Amino acid sequence: MKNAFDKIAAGLDDAIAFAQGDKSRARVANDIDVKAIRAANNMTQDVFARTFHLPVGTVRDWEQGRRQPDSGARVLLRMIAADARAVERLMARLP
Repeated sequence: MKNAFDKIAAGLDDAIAFAQGDKSRARVANDIDVKAIRAANNMTQDVFARTFHLPVGTVRDWEQGRRQPDSGARVLLRMIAADARAVERLMARLP
């Protein structure tokens, strides 16, 4: 049985390998192309943010790769990609 130190050391080894290009030892969340989703709906960043109740700075950060959407935002973005008009109608009903 591995002790805490061995587990931490193994994690650091995996992180170093990933940083050096070995992607086989890591799980990476699927990238979501926020800009493509927004562009497919012919919306500016401001309109997209307002429509889906998102801070415009967050949308900019996602599109420019400074931040990645968290799991809840990923769900919302996948829903928008699947049927933006339905999500827009639902969001319009929120206060």
